[in-house]
Amino acid sequence: MQALHGAKKIPTTIKTPEEIDRMRVAGRLAADVLNMISEYVVPGVTTGELDARCHRYITQHQRAIPAPLNYRGFPKSICTSVNHQVCHGIPGDRVLRSGDILNIDVTVIKDGYHGDTSKMFLLGKTKPFCNRLVEVAQQALWVGIRQVRPGLQLGDLGHCIQRYVEKHRFSVVRDYCGHGIGRCFHEDPQVLHYGEPGTGMALQPGMTFTIEPMVNAGKYAVKVLPDQWTVVTKDRKLSAQWEHTILCTETGYEVLTLRDEEQALVESN
Repeated sequence: MQALHGAKKIPTTIKTPEEIDRMRVAGRLAADVLNMISEYVVPGVTTGELDARCHRYITQHQRAIPAPLNYRGFPKSICTSVNHQVCHGIPGDRVLRSGDILNIDVTVIKDGYHGDTSKMFLLGKTKPFCNRLVEVAQQALWVGIRQVRPGLQLGDLGHCIQRYVEKHRFSVVRDYCGHGIGRCFHEDPQVLHYGEPGTGMALQPGMTFTIEPMVNAGKYAVKVLPDQWTVVTKDRKLSAQWEHTILCTETGYEVLTLRDEEQALVESN
């Protein structure tokens, strides 16, 4: 679940080795939810059915807590954002159809620590333009991840993501951002996906945070629907997003929510 840019948050925390171990556990569980739900993301399913499966898996199989449920009044256990929905989509009666693109955003709490991740799904036969948007959004995430190291200023990270996305003639959402994470769902620093080089907080070993660029096919402007949660593009053009929870290490980074299918992306670094 994305942070609102400019919102007040908990100060940045540097995690101890014991806390990092707990973050690893929470991250693995969040990744495992996306692995589990993948086979059920098919045309004809409702977003509410996907939410119910994830809720049961998190609470009964993982013995963990779905962090979005009742967070500031959010009514479901995952976020499901379809087509031009950017983030915070509320699962319900919507039937997914061939050609849709879907983001599922999962955050799990285990032993008091959060793991936060999201993935795009392509349903049935999708148009080449949709595939390209989703691929650019995923690569934008990894462009950011590969910058992570002690001393990196967050303005440089955001600038690299923005430059990559705009090179492909898409845009980066400004209103929502990545965030520090640990015992608290959202803490500092705010991780913007655009920015100026040489600005912003410098990363330190032991910091854990999300990188989660939202990439729009059209302009970056967004609005919130009357449900007070679902964010959509103002021009109603498609949006795509991927997210990982990252640890800044002494020498670089560790992806705490890595899925097996992404191992090649790490090895290509």
